[in-house]
Amino acid sequence: MTGNTSLIERLAQPMPRLSVVVPIYNVERYLEECLDSIAAQTFEDFECVLVDDGSTDSSAAIAEAFAGSDQRFRLVRQENKGLGAARNTGWRHIAADTEYLAFVDSDDTLPPEAYQLMISTLDQTGSDFVAGNALRFNSKGYTPSGVHIKPFAETRLKTHISATPALVTDRTAWNKVYRRSFFDAAGILYPEGIHYEDAPVSVPLHYLAAGVDVLSETVYHWRERETGEVSITQMTDPRGLVDRVQSIDLVREWLQARPQPEYRDYLRSYDYNTMVEEIPKFFWLVVSGGAAYRAAYQQQVSRLLGAIGTERLGELSTLLRLKYRLTLADRIRTFVLVHRLHRKYVGLKRRIRRLLRRGAR
Repeated sequence: MTGNTSLIERLAQPMPRLSVVVPIYNVERYLEECLDSIAAQTFEDFECVLVDDGSTDSSAAIAEAFAGSDQRFRLVRQENKGLGAARNTGWRHIAADTEYLAFVDSDDTLPPEAYQLMISTLDQTGSDFVAGNALRFNSKGYTPSGVHIKPFAETRLKTHISATPALVTDRTAWNKVYRRSFFDAAGILYPEGIHYEDAPVSVPLHYLAAGVDVLSETVYHWRERETGEVSITQMTDPRGLVDRVQSIDLVREWLQARPQPEYRDYLRSYDYNTMVEEIPKFFWLVVSGGAAYRAAYQQQVSRLLGAIGTERLGELSTLLRLKYRLTLADRIRTFVLVHRLHRKYVGLKRRIRRLLRRGAR
């Protein structure tokens, strides 16, 4: 552990109200910008635990230097275990009695007033956690985050996922501040050894919370890697698809294990969203991917649809139902043809709308 104060000196200092955990792995290009944005928060009563997850670049040195220059930051090192494990390590190393907890990914940034806004809101409402809107950003500027538009369209205080169903898509770890007592009592840590580790924590905590504050204001800047940093080969690696389905499985297993009768309804709602919004994210990658990705898609999605119940396909649109029937029948070439035609049709409709708007001016 590295910092400019000893353990005894830290214990003698007043306990910060907020603990921020930042997992770090090979982000030398972005790390300083991330840490600068945390240090610049107008809410200053925080500690920041940096967890170097076995970086092989200069990330650990950057983090160590930052911890040496700002006593609110300290560094923990571990062998590479993945993002979920690094978050859990950070949680185990935060101060004993901090009131609030947040997570930040080390290539992202925060607006200066993010934590001031979120913590003042929790102080006002007493809710179990607060979640806010996010923007995507790259060298060209900032744009709305598509996955956050619907759940954060308007501010709602002391709400619940059952009253605001769009919150089922609020699955990211980093646009939130948790009341520490709530997070600890829930006993749900991030799954280790898989990608897409956010949802198995974020979704259950939404259901467990007595109240959640939803803010339409932007509280997080989510980096979009530049063209060339992520290839189509990486995107269509079957392991990513398998991990994403496993993430869905973990949420379903948690919901199924809850004895309260309302959780049966919660599971139905979650499953419907999975069929309508989550699984369709694979569709275009099936078109672009090779044989291995297509085989993984057919096997994993067929199994998942079987677990949900194929009788529920009747609740879906005709076109979506067709795509799932083709998946279950292992008719992937026909699936690809149908999806391509569908996308061309959608694109044509958009062009016609634009032309009609221009003609009306």
